[in-house]
Amino acid sequence: MYITERIAAELKDATHAALLTSEVSRKYATGFHSSAGIVMITKDKSYFIVDGRYFEKAEQQAKGCEVILLSDLRKQVYAIIEEHGIEVVSIESKTVTVSELEDYKQLFNALTVDSSSWLSATLERMRIIKSEEEISKIEAAQRIAEAAFSKLITSIRPGMTEKQVAAVLEFYMMDLGADGISFDTIAASGVNSACPHAVPTDKQLQNGEFLTLDFGAMVDGYHSDMTRTVVIGKPDEEMKNIYNAVWGAQTDAIKAVRADVTGKLVDNVSRSTLDAWGYEKYFTHGLGHGVGLEIHEAPNLNPKSPFTLREGMVITIEPGVYIPHKCGVRIEDMVVVTADGCLNLTKTPKTLIYI
Repeated sequence: MYITERIAAELKDATHAALLTSEVSRKYATGFHSSAGIVMITKDKSYFIVDGRYFEKAEQQAKGCEVILLSDLRKQVYAIIEEHGIEVVSIESKTVTVSELEDYKQLFNALTVDSSSWLSATLERMRIIKSEEEISKIEAAQRIAEAAFSKLITSIRPGMTEKQVAAVLEFYMMDLGADGISFDTIAASGVNSACPHAVPTDKQLQNGEFLTLDFGAMVDGYHSDMTRTVVIGKPDEEMKNIYNAVWGAQTDAIKAVRADVTGKLVDNVSRSTLDAWGYEKYFTHGLGHGVGLEIHEAPNLNPKSPFTLREGMVITIEPGVYIPHKCGVRIEDMVVVTADGCLNLTKTPKTLIYI
């Protein structure tokens, strides 16, 4: 069954239509990536209206819909409305701006515009469980990221800047076949590694420092996400303890993952382990998040997570310890939730690497 057909099955009746306008939702519904266009889904048929930049490729690649070349959007939309007897159009409340909402109210002035959370919530509920095809794309992206990391650690040297390290890692991912990078690569060394989302700087790598690398590749719109912390030269005993504490917290959290447990419970497991090591107060963010067409999507795993894990979710497990003005460590894997545990998509070893 096409995604558009699954969305159509969620519509309330034959007079109800869904309008997808966000880039991610268009890609999810049709399998085709574009920076513009709208997808209109009715009970009987789905339509993808797109301009000339994308029309030919969309005709070849878009799934589960009729592709229409954009000419006069209002006339084309109303032709669909009249053909199917549409009275209510639901829009994506989470992504539509106030000005866009006003535009849609004018466009559909003869109809009821449903700006409730219904459509966004429906799409989130569908996207939160990944198909085998989606998981294979995420895994392909992960293999690229891991291969790039393996190449990187043979070329890192003291004296390189964080910016240089990030640039080299991103080059390797693209050279190995990534369609793009999942997000701006984090390369944070020394005191900068104490900031969870540090931006690479001109700081040079020095012996006796941690280097935290958070990065990912994209394949056909699907992201990967991983973090590894390495050491330049040799670590002192406290650095070893911090690293082992984070590694232990991640190991215990991964063991706790399975369908029907809560994101809050898994997060608490990691914090309990860090507490036993004396570092829990330095864990300053949630344990993980969903990954797919977006690098951060539902579900989340944190002390207040409302989510219960379900089979087919792809989530990160990424505990960290960040000691201000000193150093930080984060280790991150992606796992697929299964009925009785999880499948770890991240194959790179976690033994501390000395550069």
